[in-house]
Order: sequence, then structure tokens, then C-alpha cells
Amino acid sequence: MGDDLNLPPPAGWLLENADLLPRGGTVLDVACGRGRHALHLAGVGLRVHAVDRDPAVIAALREIAAARGLPVEAEIVDLETNPPPDLGDARYVAVVSFNYLHRPLFPALRHALEPGGRLFYETFTTAQATRGKPTNPDFLLRPGELGELVAPLTILRAREGEFDGRFVASVVAERRGGTAAAH
Repeated sequence: MGDDLNLPPPAGWLLENADLLPRGGTVLDVACGRGRHALHLAGVGLRVHAVDRDPAVIAALREIAAARGLPVEAEIVDLETNPPPDLGDARYVAVVSFNYLHRPLFPALRHALEPGGRLFYETFTTAQATRGKPTNPDFLLRPGELGELVAPLTILRAREGEFDGRFVASVVAERRGGTAAAH
């Protein structure tokens, strides 16, 4: 554990929209996996609260973040409980989630953003099933569905289609009511 040399780079959608990231504060990385986004965001000066249900990936992420001296708090959280977990009330300047879909979680994601906070979200669409995994419709967005799921957030940037050989829908959306503070 602790060897992160084979971590993939952050998602292109996150890097392409880095100008919309806040300059300070705490970001929530949802279904963080091995932590590629959490480590990147902490490396550019944000505090990160990363959550995933896999204890092994959380332990590895904690180890890597500690070794690098990065401000990442990694926590084991089952995001698919009924009702969904409480992710905090207006606590985060941004929430990021990539390659993960659990529709009942969207109200908690929106609620976790502070006024002016931004949601960076990207996952697969139904067209991806023609290419391979995932194929389960529970994990695939229908055409136009992502905009519905993030409402009433204000969409700043969005795309849907084939990008980098994958069929995805992507959005950066903002919770109105102010600007995300630089804490």
C-alpha cells in the first residue's frame, strides 16, 4: 500500500473545468475510489473529505495523503444506504463525483454544497452499454437525465456524448445564493 504510481490522472472533465474550482475551502470527493481526484485537489490547495465504502481504498488513500502531507480526510461511508447518508449541510465549496451513479444520493449532494458551491459530476450514459461496462441501467444515465438530477442547481457547463472513447454526461452546476468562500 501507499504506492500511487499507477493511479490514473484526474478526469479530463475536472481538469478542463479547473477554472471553476474554488480557490480554498473543503471539497467532498464522493465514491473516491483510490483517490485520484482527492489527491489532485489537495495538491492544488483544497482540503478534501473523501468518502468510499471500500475500507482498503480508504486506508491506502489515508497512507498516500499522509506521506505527501496533503489535507485529505478519508472516511468509510456506504453511500447506498436507505435513506442515503447525510453528507453535511452547506458544508462544502465543491462536491466531485466521477464514474458513479446512485440516483437517491443527489438530494444529499445538492444539500452538502454551501451557497455558491459547485458540483463537478460525470458518469456513464446508456450508450456506454454498447461498448462494454457498465451495462446495468441502474448505473447508466438516460439521455438528458443528469440535468434533471442536479436541479435546482444552476448548470454552468455541461456535455453529453462520446468523449475519450466513453459515453458520458458531465456537468458543473452551482448552488445559488452567494459565492463559495475561500476559507
